[in-house]
Amino acid sequence: MMLSPRLPVPVLISIDSAITFLIRESLAMKELFFILAICTSCIASDYVHAQPGRRGGPTGPRIEPENLEFDLGVAKIETRDLFERLSYQGPEVSRDAYLANLEFVKFIIDKEDPRDHKVYFMNTQNHRAHPPYMRLVGINSRERGAITYMPRLTSPDGTPGLYIIDFQPNDSYSFEDIDRILKILTLQMPLLEGKVAFHPLNGNLRQYESEKDKYKNGGVAVYLDSDIYKNISFLPLNIASGFGKLRVYDNEMRSSPRDILICPTLPNEMPRVAGVITETRQTPLSHVNLRAIQDKVPNAFIKDARKLSDISSLIGKEIFYEVTSQGYRVRLASDSEIEKHFEALRPSKAQFPKRDLSSTKIIPLDEANFLDASRYGAKAANLAEMKKFKLKKGVLPDGFVMPFYFYDEFMKHNGLYKAFDELAEDDKFNTDSKIRAEALEKFRNQINSAEMPPWMMEQISTLQNEFPAGTAIRCRSSTNNEDLDGFSGAGLYDSFTHNPSEGHLAKSVKQVFASLWNFRAYEERAFFLIDHKQTAMGVLFHPNFKGEQANGVAVTSDVLYGTEGNYYLNLQPGEDLVTNPTAESSPEETLLAWWERDGQQMIRSSNPDSPNKSLLDSDQQNELREALGRIHFNFEKLYGKTQTSPFAMEIEFKITKDGKLVIKQARPWVF
Repeated sequence: MMLSPRLPVPVLISIDSAITFLIRESLAMKELFFILAICTSCIASDYVHAQPGRRGGPTGPRIEPENLEFDLGVAKIETRDLFERLSYQGPEVSRDAYLANLEFVKFIIDKEDPRDHKVYFMNTQNHRAHPPYMRLVGINSRERGAITYMPRLTSPDGTPGLYIIDFQPNDSYSFEDIDRILKILTLQMPLLEGKVAFHPLNGNLRQYESEKDKYKNGGVAVYLDSDIYKNISFLPLNIASGFGKLRVYDNEMRSSPRDILICPTLPNEMPRVAGVITETRQTPLSHVNLRAIQDKVPNAFIKDARKLSDISSLIGKEIFYEVTSQGYRVRLASDSEIEKHFEALRPSKAQFPKRDLSSTKIIPLDEANFLDASRYGAKAANLAEMKKFKLKKGVLPDGFVMPFYFYDEFMKHNGLYKAFDELAEDDKFNTDSKIRAEALEKFRNQINSAEMPPWMMEQISTLQNEFPAGTAIRCRSSTNNEDLDGFSGAGLYDSFTHNPSEGHLAKSVKQVFASLWNFRAYEERAFFLIDHKQTAMGVLFHPNFKGEQANGVAVTSDVLYGTEGNYYLNLQPGEDLVTNPTAESSPEETLLAWWERDGQQMIRSSNPDSPNKSLLDSDQQNELREALGRIHFNFEKLYGKTQTSPFAMEIEFKITKDGKLVIKQARPWVF
């Protein structure tokens, strides 16, 4: 039978592909039957090779593993770099669905010579199926599986990064077989030493369960699917790279934008730095990480970082630091690449945030909207806009907003802009961070002690009287330099609670004004060439909450683990803030499904004695789930995003002492 000249040389294709080819090429039916015959033959051949205990003869001459060309594979993996070059990571894993998007290298152990088992490490970029590969290299006596790198998990030797070994889903091996195979693989891949575990799949689970004591007593580590979120020693909080001096942070030191800090505990406040390593597990919603994301600097949790030789040997030196989804890299850096890096980070021109001074009165929150960010700040404008989203009554606090006009008039009334100009002309202020920090502290004290114009005092008194007697009033910063699309400004400015015993509310308003001149906020603006005097402070007022059951932050996408169809939540019991946790805190991590039927997945509990108990009950979860959906959908339209654009909202919320959900803030997540 003759093939049409339009047909290519016969290759292994699927039946679906054959039908598509027929339609596109208008082939005769007899030609399609010929293609299907080829497909059927190949599929049958693959089936024979895939069955445990069956042997299909090799179709090519035998190639010894030490003689492999690199596009086929190697006989030995001695470096992490070589493993990466051989590995595949992506969605095209055929029937090995469990390997999707994981970094893995497939292997075959040839047992033709019982005295000399040889290892073939497949170039998995090019070859992802064992049977056709075996035919290529001419072998058929085999044990075959995959080596997968799990960068977040802790190895048996206590360091970050675990390699797991698994086999065909229906294969079953005894403990003695697994022990022998791991030793053979480690001999040919020395970096497995102390960093490898056996991963039993379906066929091996029953065998493993019956031999647990052998594994425990035999020193063979085991990784189960239920361990995916346990014993984590590395978390890539912000994937980026940077340069700087590696230093160990403590509360007394003054860091600079050119420092990469190792933090034994998670600091609540941190000015701009070049990179962060924490030895305490972070949440992606802490202010430290939100700052890292907005500043585009690498940030990772690395357990016991100072004890790791590759890190400890570089402390005090200028380094390159990179965080990837698959781990971290550190090395010495040259002066030239450091200067080139920092030059590329900064904008070339001065930045002037929008500042509209046309609004001159304090107004109820309900009267503001999304477009008022340039008058009241994005924090206040976004909270006001959510009032229009038809959320459940009581979910959003009632309150008032003070426009930028008040801050600007206060600064002019007291000659404070001129006082800042005098500071900015001082060479020592501009070149010495210690002197700059001390001068800014004096400037904040000057703001706190300055007088307010009588008309301003009168309006603030009227506002204060709008709240019931004895109410503690929360005064929250709301600037034109935070909560923006592409710039979160998280943690730059301060909010204060005004208690009834403190007298006139103006005291706390001035404290909020003064926080515009925090050292960390000033350093951030200076780095990005943002005009300090064009930056303005509004104030958001609402009743203070006390005795909360829980505080939480949610993102309308799973920004840490990358799962689909989930909201990512962090929660803390009581009044401890997720964004600024104490050193002893252990925030709950939860994946809350978009749909009630799919429930939630607890990643980490805040209470180790109740590992599966959430701080939210089912009613609170459902109420939050509905609110997050409405908030995401509405802001997606307001920010002009499409469903294909990377977009999510970050929401701060709390559960009040009487169990009610209150949402207090929403801002775009910075991708």
